[in-house]
Amino acid sequence: MSRRRTLSTKKKLALLVSAAAVAGGGAFALAATSNAASVQNAQTSTVCKGLATALGNNQKFIDGQRANPDAQSAARITNREAVIAQIKVQQEASGCTVGESAQDSQAGAQPAQSAPAASAPAQSAPAQSAPADNAGGGAATGQQVCAGSTVTLSGEGGAPAASSNQFPAGTKLKVTNLDNNKSTTVEVTSVSGSCVLLNNAAFEQVREPGKFLIRKARIEKVG
Repeated sequence: MSRRRTLSTKKKLALLVSAAAVAGGGAFALAATSNAASVQNAQTSTVCKGLATALGNNQKFIDGQRANPDAQSAARITNREAVIAQIKVQQEASGCTVGESAQDSQAGAQPAQSAPAASAPAQSAPAQSAPADNAGGGAATGQQVCAGSTVTLSGEGGAPAASSNQFPAGTKLKVTNLDNNKSTTVEVTSVSGSCVLLNNAAFEQVREPGKFLIRKARIEKVG
C-alpha cells in the first residue's frame, strides 16, 4: 500500500505566504509600469501640442504672405518653410504626428490682410496692423501690450530675438512667463503671424521644461 505524504500546517502556511508575495510583487510592478507610461504619455502630449501650435503659426504666416504678397514675401516664405521643416524634425524625434498643426486662439484671430502691413515701413505698421485694444506698435514705452496673447517659439536659431505682426523691427519687448515668473527682453527682428513669436534661444530663457507654449504671458514694450 502506497503512502501519501502530507504537508505539515507550518509548511502549508509558508507556501501560501510565498505565493502571495510573488503575486503582490507582480501587481506592484505592473502598477508602476502603468503609472510611468501615463506620465510619459502626458509629457509627449504637451510637447506635441506645442510643436503643432508653432507649426500652425508659421503656416498661417505663409498663407498671409501668399494671399497678399509684396517684394519681400518670397524671402519670408522661404525662411518660414525652413522653420516648418525643423519643427517637423522635432515632431518626429518627439514621437508626434509629423506635419500636425494647430492655431492658437490669438494667431487665429488675426485677419489675413494684416500680414502685408506688418512688413510695411515702420512708421505705417502700427496704424494698419495693430488692433486698438492691444495697443500694438503705437504703445508707449513700459506699457503692457498684446493682452491675452499666448507665446510660442518659431524654431529659428541665433541670439535671443522675437518676431511680430504688430511691432516693427527694432522694438524691444519684455516677455514674462507668469507660470514660473521668468522673463526675457528681446528685440523684434522680423515679422510673423503672432503678436510675439520667440526664437529658440529666447524661448529657452522663459520656458517651463517640456512645454512649447506659454499660455499665461505678460508682454511689455520697453523700447
